[in-house]
Amino acid sequence: MRQVQGGGNRAMGFGKIRSRITNTEDNPIKFEDVQGIDESREELEEIVDFLKDPGKFERLGGEIPRGVLLMGEPGTGKTLLAKAIAGEAAVPFFSISGSDFVEMFVGVGASRVRDMFAQGKKHAPCIIFIDEIDAVGRSRGAGLGGGNDEREQTLNQLLVEMDGFEVNEGIIVVAATNRPDVLDHALLRPGRFDRHVVVPSPDIKGRENILKTHSKKIELDKKVSLNKIARGTPGFTGADLANLVNEAALWAARQDKETVDNDDFEYARDRVMMGAERRSLLISDEEKETTAYHEVGHALVAASIEEVDPVHKVSIIPRGRALGVTMLLPEEDRHSHNRRSLLGQITMTMGGRAAEHLVFKRFTTGASDDLKRATELARKMVCQWGMSEKLGPLTYTEDAGHVFLGRDLQQHTEFSNESMRMIDEEVLEILNSSYERAKSILKTYRKALESLALTLLEKETIDGENVLQVMEEFAPKTKK
Repeated sequence: MRQVQGGGNRAMGFGKIRSRITNTEDNPIKFEDVQGIDESREELEEIVDFLKDPGKFERLGGEIPRGVLLMGEPGTGKTLLAKAIAGEAAVPFFSISGSDFVEMFVGVGASRVRDMFAQGKKHAPCIIFIDEIDAVGRSRGAGLGGGNDEREQTLNQLLVEMDGFEVNEGIIVVAATNRPDVLDHALLRPGRFDRHVVVPSPDIKGRENILKTHSKKIELDKKVSLNKIARGTPGFTGADLANLVNEAALWAARQDKETVDNDDFEYARDRVMMGAERRSLLISDEEKETTAYHEVGHALVAASIEEVDPVHKVSIIPRGRALGVTMLLPEEDRHSHNRRSLLGQITMTMGGRAAEHLVFKRFTTGASDDLKRATELARKMVCQWGMSEKLGPLTYTEDAGHVFLGRDLQQHTEFSNESMRMIDEEVLEILNSSYERAKSILKTYRKALESLALTLLEKETIDGENVLQVMEEFAPKTKK
């Protein structure tokens, strides 16, 4: 009987939520530790201000948002913002993962939602943080078989609890997700998640501030320019930059250095972006020569086109799955592109294949990734961005982003076969003209191509300044 009774007590415990309560003194992270996402941080600072001084906001009849949804790509700092709220707010902070509600027993998820809000009411005012809420908040009816599954019961209970308590009870729900597109619309409406805070990837100034924050823990060389590192890491999230600083410190320690210098950061960036060096990979002289001409072809075309970012360095050291790489260094962050710059990018991508054909009169599989990227870019120009004069300013495809089974299973084609044929012709026209442009540039700088390829075979890595110097040396002379 005692064994049965003990088992029964354990079974009754399934409906209890395993939340972690954090007090202010237990969490050292503050808002000042969150860099690069200032606008997102300011919106959450207002929530903390309300909890500390509600009378200031209620004086004019305003009401605090009941829920705040943090949306952003992985690594942008959503959970870090939640930790900062926990560190700043002088109220109890409950942190739960969305998967904590899911259990093999039917009804347990809904019971845990009720238990979570019951605990919140006991400790009100408080904040409840649900990480990865898409585990329980996905759109209802998305399953192929329909039915009333466990996850939908959990979501229904969450909807009721969020819109069922009074504002003066002081429970604020903060949730984070990187898949806002799959969340149920009833969860996103005002009254539940009133505020949707987008947590973006940081801009160049934000990346520099993030690098400064993470660099406090390591010994930096005086010559290190964090601004230059930030400029060369477009698209990096906060997690990527933290990893970059850590990799640089580890590499410097492995080299028995006293400080972390620019070379260490250069190595770390290459490792993070392209993978570790594969110096042990045996490559024949013929393949190495082909790779050298291929990469120099990219570099020369990029340096010849104004609308393409400047060349930073060229290398034929194998990294990851690539035998070589040409790295460009953006002068500024770009948030949109015009037709001229996109054609320049496609032309630069075609530079490697054009160099191979110009020198060796043959094609290799080394250009497969280049062709894939060029084709994708050209097709987007025609189908999504309306940059084709023949087809006009129309969108010929739906950009669904991530595929969601319940919504994207059936694809509806809204254009004719004739339009599809015209799309293929336009894409091919863009690719062919870009290829011919790249080939023309390399014919003009044929001597520079030969010289740089020989230098690259000897040194394995050359920088952008070398490319520009050789181009000036072998530049075609203009007729007077």
